[in-house]
Amino acid sequence: MRAVYRGKGTPLQKKLIFGGAAGIGLVLVVIMFILFSTPAQKMPPAAQGGQIYYTVRPGMTVGEIGKELHEQGVIESEFKFWWTAKLNGFENKVKSGTFALHAGMTPRDALETLVYGNTVTVRFVIPEGFNVRDIAERLSDEGIVNADDFIARAKDYRPYDYVEDHEGVRYAAEGFLFPDTYEINGSFDTARILEMMAENFDRRLTPEMRERAKEENLSIYELVTLASIVEKEAYHEEDRPIIAQIFLKRLKLGMPLQADPTVQYLLDAPKEDLLLRDTKIESPYNTYRNAGLPPGPIASPGTASLMAVLHPAETDYLYFVADRNGNNYYATNYADHLALVDRVR
Repeated sequence: MRAVYRGKGTPLQKKLIFGGAAGIGLVLVVIMFILFSTPAQKMPPAAQGGQIYYTVRPGMTVGEIGKELHEQGVIESEFKFWWTAKLNGFENKVKSGTFALHAGMTPRDALETLVYGNTVTVRFVIPEGFNVRDIAERLSDEGIVNADDFIARAKDYRPYDYVEDHEGVRYAAEGFLFPDTYEINGSFDTARILEMMAENFDRRLTPEMRERAKEENLSIYELVTLASIVEKEAYHEEDRPIIAQIFLKRLKLGMPLQADPTVQYLLDAPKEDLLLRDTKIESPYNTYRNAGLPPGPIASPGTASLMAVLHPAETDYLYFVADRNGNNYYATNYADHLALVDRVR
């Protein structure tokens, strides 16, 4: 007996309809397979396990956000992030602002934070005496910036005329990023962090300080360079103006500063005591081999060290040595200095 087809449309039309539905289902299965079964993209090593601050800028697409989140180590797959946003209708619901995320989040958790979570105020502290690499490492550890990006930008960052361009300088921004406690309420990136720290330095350098530098026949660049060395040499507040006076006197006499921190600046890791071979390193920063100031600052000096250079003590000292606890001992001549070195070291 011949079967009779009673559905609407011809058998061929029905076949096409059923085939189309099956095709759509197959596509969905493939997509779901790709979404949940493909190997994870390799995550960047920089942000494994820590908090990461991420800023969504107005007008960003979920594709752009996913790409940056993967680059920062928040998510393992850009595609999974994009497809999760599509499936859940999150495409146009991500808020602008800065969010506290963490490495290894699922796409859904990351998206829900960006859609439903609260924006945050980012706070970080940069101590006196930190150099560019120290700052980059601190900000990277706290998930605020990429260290390599920060270092690369600091290399040529000269926001003000007094940030002079000298041959051999490692980082143009060195010394001009003021050590302080910072809070950021809005969006930010590496460029904004540098700008904010440099602007803070410029505000802290008061008109009175600038005028005093002129009276001392120091450019702002020379002031900051010398203050950075004082910052690294002085462990106690009362030592700053004395050490500043010794260095200023040596500069006038044409004597090498012989400041250990300028050599430490050249090393991959700090040493408790420099070796003789360290003091022979060929570099314009080595103040054992070269008279005068190094080509630029070696760290970020605080206000106390800047003021010490502007208002040095009045003593006859020309030498000093520090013991293991950071206490300094001063001498007016080389023989007495050697005796002090033997006694405290």
